[in-house]
Amino acid sequence: MKTQELLKISLRQNAIFIPTEMIANDTKNLSGTTSVLLANVSKLGFTFSESLLQALNNVNPKYKVEVLEILREVLGTDKNWTPLVKEWNIPTGENVVDHIITYFTNVFKTKNGTTLQCGHTIPDNTFPLERYNGCPFCGTPFEFGKLEKVGQGSKLKVLELWSENDLQDFYISLLQSKTALDATQVDSLKIALKYLSLPKTDVAMKETLMLVIDVLIENGQAENASQYFKSPTDILRYLWFKNTGLLQIIEPKTIVKRAMKNHSHFYEFMDTSAQAKVASQKDLKLKYSRKECLMAASWLNNMEMDVETMCEIMHPKRGMWVRFIRALRLAEYSKRKGFEKLSFLMDVFYNQVYDVWQSKVNSSRLKFDADKTFALLKQRPGLFARSLFSNMLWFGAEETVAHFSEIIDKVPARLIFTLNMYAQNYFDKNIQRSVKPLGGNNKRVAPNALLNLYEDFMLNDMKSKVEDLCILAMKKRFAGLKNTNKTIYIDPQLYNMPVSIGDRSETVQDLPVALMGTRFPVEGNEVRLFMQWGKDLPAQHLDMDLSCHIAYETRSDICSFSRLTTTGCQHSGDIRSIPNKIGTAEYININIDELAKANAKFVTFTCNAYSNGSITPNLVVGWMNSKYPMKISERTGVAYDPSCVDHQVRVTQNVAKGLVFGVLDVAKREIVWLEMTFGGQVVQGLDFKGVQALLAKLNSKLNIGSLLQLKAEAQGLTIIEEENADEVYNAQWAMNAAAVTQLLID
Repeated sequence: MKTQELLKISLRQNAIFIPTEMIANDTKNLSGTTSVLLANVSKLGFTFSESLLQALNNVNPKYKVEVLEILREVLGTDKNWTPLVKEWNIPTGENVVDHIITYFTNVFKTKNGTTLQCGHTIPDNTFPLERYNGCPFCGTPFEFGKLEKVGQGSKLKVLELWSENDLQDFYISLLQSKTALDATQVDSLKIALKYLSLPKTDVAMKETLMLVIDVLIENGQAENASQYFKSPTDILRYLWFKNTGLLQIIEPKTIVKRAMKNHSHFYEFMDTSAQAKVASQKDLKLKYSRKECLMAASWLNNMEMDVETMCEIMHPKRGMWVRFIRALRLAEYSKRKGFEKLSFLMDVFYNQVYDVWQSKVNSSRLKFDADKTFALLKQRPGLFARSLFSNMLWFGAEETVAHFSEIIDKVPARLIFTLNMYAQNYFDKNIQRSVKPLGGNNKRVAPNALLNLYEDFMLNDMKSKVEDLCILAMKKRFAGLKNTNKTIYIDPQLYNMPVSIGDRSETVQDLPVALMGTRFPVEGNEVRLFMQWGKDLPAQHLDMDLSCHIAYETRSDICSFSRLTTTGCQHSGDIRSIPNKIGTAEYININIDELAKANAKFVTFTCNAYSNGSITPNLVVGWMNSKYPMKISERTGVAYDPSCVDHQVRVTQNVAKGLVFGVLDVAKREIVWLEMTFGGQVVQGLDFKGVQALLAKLNSKLNIGSLLQLKAEAQGLTIIEEENADEVYNAQWAMNAAAVTQLLID
């Protein structure tokens, strides 16, 4: 079990982990089991590097079986990939009239037709039943096939060898990551914390720290965990994480509102939002044992921060703190001997005899008192950075930038790069920005109204001021590091890979990971979307929909359950019920030549939960691509080939009703990987302008290549085109997004 879980971590980094003690000898000739493993792995679209092949050749055959099993598990070869329609690339000709006739046939119980296993009678001369693997009326599948067409992929992905040192380095890099971990990294860190001992290293992010604290407390080391709590917010974050599983402090009302929205339905009689509200409120109720209450009371009582500062920090989440104080019985514990500080804290907090820093900032800002506002903002450089753009419009660029430059050395590097990246979009009157509120879906935000007070040349000057200041600050930081190296190699691919800043992806990538904004070139003429859901669940109605939105110059089109065939796209049929334990699948074929001929611009890939609730956990979506034509089983219609998979993600949380997981640029013939949640029961709920805003945001992101170029300029390194440089940065190194964040020098 342990080795299998650690294998999953390494596979996400395009490698296979082999413990040194498992390498028994040093045989050069390939054994029979190694040759068989290599052949089976190639059918899945992978191959081994020379070092990995030699290592696998000298391990126990049982470990080789584990490697193959993990690859098959991740690629879902044991799942059911049978669609509703056989040879679905040829339209069945079904239409709305067929569904209406079938509906009345079943309401009035007429006999002229064929009765299926689900109990529905399909009238003659409506649906061509010989073309279906299930009921065309209710979308329940009856027939299931196995993978037939495998190994069609035109390119094999090379897996590298990972040793204990590589695994440990990756583990430490996750703990040291200077940006918030995405869902894949969080999952990998949880596995590492479970099976590996905790290394002695500083944890850079508060969200990462919560996972470390949780492990310490579960191991009975609550006293050791207390040293990591630096403010009441850290305690609140941990308590909320234990109650909800969320690493960010999302307000209860936001969670309840999201649950209600996810359980709403087009048809009122199927709407369960009221029940969802009650269930969500019940789930969020706080209950703690005496041991847990004493632990939290001790953390607050032993905190080194002074009481007034603690109360001020608690103030923004006052409503949540009141709930926790009651649930944790803190008023009772504050009366105990030795808890005098907790008693004083309760008194100051409830009587509100403390000043709130943010209220002072807001007050002086409204009074247009620049000196006092900037004096306050300088006390908290991070918050100054987050409000820099709005203050430039409020007080003027010259004065704001002058004050900000005084404290920029104290601002975290991730914020400096964020300012540099987003200045271009923020100071544009015509661009709507993409934002994701805490706990909500992606939204479009209109440009700041104050932009209209300024001329275009003034706004361009503001952009330049921010960009110049940020680049100068980062060059200064790079130059301040002692570096004896002379040459550097930067892989050209790194200029297409964005730096992971501010992306808290909520889906897990079990195959080699890609950063949001990564572009995948399409080799052939066809892209095949796939979606698989329902694995290990009992048979039930569970309607997930795979769809795509096609954007033209002056109009838009869709391909979904309501429009199976359209220009350049063909859907495999709408499945609304899942079979027992094995799951089910839907596909969409996209013909790029046909779309280009029709002057289509973009195709957005989406999946939606039509059923009440959000997208079901463990649903997998992705796309396939190959230089050669990808075949479809004539017998069952199965169209999944693991060797052709470009990218896939697995939903792990109840995020939203709708998820965008990629955008095809028809002219450039490349797919941009992105993740954007939206509140839509069907693809028509997608706001394509929101997708464009997110694409603009991703395009503005600093790429890894440019960041390394900045480092080379600041440290006087010569960029060479061979990998024999003193410092080598290739695509394999960049796969570990947490390691890349070490370039963000604070």
